[in-house]
Amino acid sequence: MSLDDFRDRIRSASASATPLRIVGGGTKDWYGGPLAGAPLDTRAHAGIVDYEPTELVITARCGTPLAEIERVLAGERQMLAFEPPRFGAGSTIGGVVAAGMSGPRRATAGALRDFVLGAQLMDGRGELLNFGGQVMKNVAGYDVSRLLAGSLGTLGLITQVSLKVLPVPLCETTLRFELDEITALRRLNEWGGQPLPLSASCWHAGLLTVRLSGADAAVDAAVRRLGGERVTDGETFWTALRDQAYCFFGRSPLWRLSVPPNASALVLGGEQLIEWGGAQRWLGDVHASASEIRRTVAAAGGHATLYRAADKSAGVFHPLAPAVDAIHARLRATFDPAGIFHRGRMN
Repeated sequence: MSLDDFRDRIRSASASATPLRIVGGGTKDWYGGPLAGAPLDTRAHAGIVDYEPTELVITARCGTPLAEIERVLAGERQMLAFEPPRFGAGSTIGGVVAAGMSGPRRATAGALRDFVLGAQLMDGRGELLNFGGQVMKNVAGYDVSRLLAGSLGTLGLITQVSLKVLPVPLCETTLRFELDEITALRRLNEWGGQPLPLSASCWHAGLLTVRLSGADAAVDAAVRRLGGERVTDGETFWTALRDQAYCFFGRSPLWRLSVPPNASALVLGGEQLIEWGGAQRWLGDVHASASEIRRTVAAAGGHATLYRAADKSAGVFHPLAPAVDAIHARLRATFDPAGIFHRGRMN
């Protein structure tokens, strides 16, 4: 599908106030609020527009499969350092950015939004806007290319995106420790303040697993300093965790909790898996109410997302403060005045 085809569909939908649902591979349709609207398929608008390994930047159209981008990057020993989850072969780069999800390396490398250098967006009027690169100051000075990360397509159709890439680490080693939750959190916070090449962490069921990445000498020195048991199939473990194929993620309902890394253990029952040095905590098999979970997490300085559930009537995302909600409303009204894109997805 060409940009003109997209423009015609969007303008027609806007004129009739008919909602549209932007669809790539459909691998993340379960995330967010309920789907609504006629499908606007992006998969035909695919292809890598530009990739210069020495510049560490790749630009691709929205329908380009994530697998294709990773294959091309791997050929130059480079990667998307935020490690987006791969929920299936159909995952597209437009959907990756719209969902805004980052994997195990996020705590040290940065989140997806930190790697978005620029984007091309077709708004609810069918106008093609460019952000980043040739910077277009817009909407009260917001960095719109980064605002698109995690917007679930509610601001418009991301037609193209430019992402920063990084070299693959020269060496990686995985260590495992038998620790209870409180001790694991204390260790992670202690290590986080030290010059250690930590690139990922995961605590679950009494086991703390950490990944060390970098130069051979730095990784070897960290191994001697930390101790623990070497994990021979470390890459398999981190791949399963990244793609949420690890056994823990089959639970429903499943909550994603975002809290300060130094927050103490959260007493909510259920079973937890802790990532990102303590900043991301997954909660499953819990019987506490949505309001109780959100109240407890808010008291710790964080927020809670109902990530997977058959019943999402409690709302998927943590309620926004009135001032922040007003900003969101103004952004949506600016980019999508007829309200045609993904109605209810951010509820």
